Amino acid sequence: MAIYTTSEAGAAMEARDEARAVAGVGLDGDRYAEKNGKHSQTPGTGREITLVEREAIAAVRADGVELADDETRRNLLTEGVPLNHLVGRTFRVGEVVLRGVRLADPCSYLAGLTRPGVSRALVHRGGLRADIVEGGTLRPGDAITPTP
Repeated sequence: MAIYTTSEAGAAMEARDEARAVAGVGLDGDRYAEKNGKHSQTPGTGREITLVEREAIAAVRADGVELADDETRRNLLTEGVPLNHLVGRTFRVGEVVLRGVRLADPCSYLAGLTRPGVSRALVHRGGLRADIVEGGTLRPGDAITPTP
């Protein structure tokens, strides 16, 4: 697993060695936790943390669309876990408990920050939006496990 955050809307995502997840808020220092995200003022849930599968990014590249891991603008890059199946479910990432809220479908804002074809290539594989139920520290390599 890799961790990415940025403090401002539109700014490049930066890899992190660890990140503190705050329940009901987001990742410490991330644009949505600080209410600086593009959609921070838009009502809705699932903006506390976002996840995307490494396999989805590989599939986008295999389709001929250039996409770097950080360009998805998702906070966590996962591997080996089908994220679409976690909508409506509670799961653990290391010591942090998350609740899958909705799919992270690509939007026109993402298209504007990347290049033509990225949004279309990420349809149904754009990741997961989740809320933080129990906070803690996230670290690369943390396992993702379902909770009972």
